[in-house]
Amino acid sequence: MTLGYEFALLFVLPIPIACITWTVTHEEVFREPRDWCANKSKSCRRAYERKFFYLFTCEYCFSHYVTALFLFVTGFHLLFDDWRGYLIAGFSLVWLANVYMSLFGRLRLEIREERCEIAAIESQSASEGRGS
Repeated sequence: MTLGYEFALLFVLPIPIACITWTVTHEEVFREPRDWCANKSKSCRRAYERKFFYLFTCEYCFSHYVTALFLFVTGFHLLFDDWRGYLIAGFSLVWLANVYMSLFGRLRLEIREERCEIAAIESQSASEGRGS
């Protein structure tokens, strides 16, 4: 694999990692299992059980496991052809996936704010229209 191809993969692979991680840890479709895991992460007696269930509620934690799965499936490594390449690739992919998720979260927040502003303006316009 050429260095250019490795760096292209470095910026592409975090996209599905971030997508899977965000969906499991934030979206409504996984709310019930996530709530169950959150409760188990607080109620289990053993620390390792609490930590296991917590990882399904934390985007940063879960992204490590999704990345490990992607490294296993793709065999992607960065700069070195041995275990060091997998280690560097793993932490690089986790970091970039979390950057992508932060940008996505910020974008969603801005869109939500704009929708609220538009709704307030429309509501005010409708009130003014009825008042005249």
